[in-house]
Amino acid sequence: MNETQNIANYSSNSSSQSPPADDAGSLNSDDATWILTSAFIIFTMQSGFGLVESGLVSKKNEVNIMVKNAIDVIYGGLSYWLYGFAFSFGLEKGTNGFCGIGYFATDVEAEEGDVFALYFFQMSFATTATTIVSGAMAERTHLHAYTIFSFTNTISYVFPAHWIWGEKGFLKEMGVIDYAGKNSKNCKSCAGVHLVGGVAGLVAAMMLGPRQGTYNKSIKKSQPGSLTNVMLGTFMLWWGWLGFNCGSTFGISGAKWLLASRSAVVTLNGSIGGGLLGVIYSFVYRKRKLDVAVFITGILGGLVGITAICAMCRPWEAFLIGFIGGLTACGSCDIIDRFKIDDPVGCIGTHGVAGIWGMIAVGLWVEEEPLEGLSPVRGLFKGGSAKLLGVEILACLVITAWSAFTTWLQLFLIGKILPLRLTFEQEMIGTLAN
Repeated sequence: MNETQNIANYSSNSSSQSPPADDAGSLNSDDATWILTSAFIIFTMQSGFGLVESGLVSKKNEVNIMVKNAIDVIYGGLSYWLYGFAFSFGLEKGTNGFCGIGYFATDVEAEEGDVFALYFFQMSFATTATTIVSGAMAERTHLHAYTIFSFTNTISYVFPAHWIWGEKGFLKEMGVIDYAGKNSKNCKSCAGVHLVGGVAGLVAAMMLGPRQGTYNKSIKKSQPGSLTNVMLGTFMLWWGWLGFNCGSTFGISGAKWLLASRSAVVTLNGSIGGGLLGVIYSFVYRKRKLDVAVFITGILGGLVGITAICAMCRPWEAFLIGFIGGLTACGSCDIIDRFKIDDPVGCIGTHGVAGIWGMIAVGLWVEEEPLEGLSPVRGLFKGGSAKLLGVEILACLVITAWSAFTTWLQLFLIGKILPLRLTFEQEMIGTLAN
């Protein structure tokens, strides 16, 4: 058994004790510290998203974007506490393949504090899924309408989270792997966060229509307000991603720190591959100039692409997966633009399309040695069958359909109450107070 299999084997065995909801009190102080610290780091990614998004829109809309990122935590956090965690990780009677039941308005006794650790860690994912969408809606959305969407959009995230990781989740039962595999309960999401957010962004952008001047040359096109902020935000997302991936080991006790170490190296190599692609793509398709928007899309596309497999592949494979992830992100952003779908920050390609690639990469390269007595889980390039690849693609199709439908339904209903789109005059002035 090689090193990758040894580490993945530990992941499967140790993670059977991971989720607090199944085994209250199972975390030791070191594991709890690791989980909470990772979640703290993940929450700082809200600042990164805010800086990237606000830097890519015009100066008159910068504050509006930052306010929306705060709203995602406030209203998205409220809905996740009230019902989101329950539908994802509830374990009471009635829990089924579609959703969990239990932990509504999440609260437990002190000795079950590891439930809070899982809740806090997962809430950082839920708010991120909505923040991704805000970029596709930038510069033309009413703040009041977006606030309602931020509260309701938890629905789009929590059910796929249950399908992939929750007790009795139907995709989990089929053997889907999104980080830790079918025999594990660790949580890190390529599909549940990035694909959900990217598809929601596509639907939102199509329903809102493009910004004034984006494809109408009679009006001056919006220009990025601060590329310095864009790069600063990218750094914050970059390092926060390490908390995202490494923290998903759900501890460092025993040999779990080995898994976290591999996740760190693989995550970084994926971003390097994506960043290199961003440089090449920019010089080839942007008249031999470094386009900052393309550059960061490559980096982030590489990070998204490596997310689902970051604990279960080799560093050289991570570089290749990240490189292709950057290519799918940059290429799809240009294709989407040709269809005149206005995505100001490129979230559809970066999170949606690269998220699909990340799931496909699992079916090709994953190498996980599961619990004793079960068959090893290997991708197509590692001697495995095409079944796993089929399950990964099925997960993408199901989650895409769910995210598209729920996003459309939310925005349609919200639009019956409040206007989604700013008026021409409001858009020209700016979106802070609207």
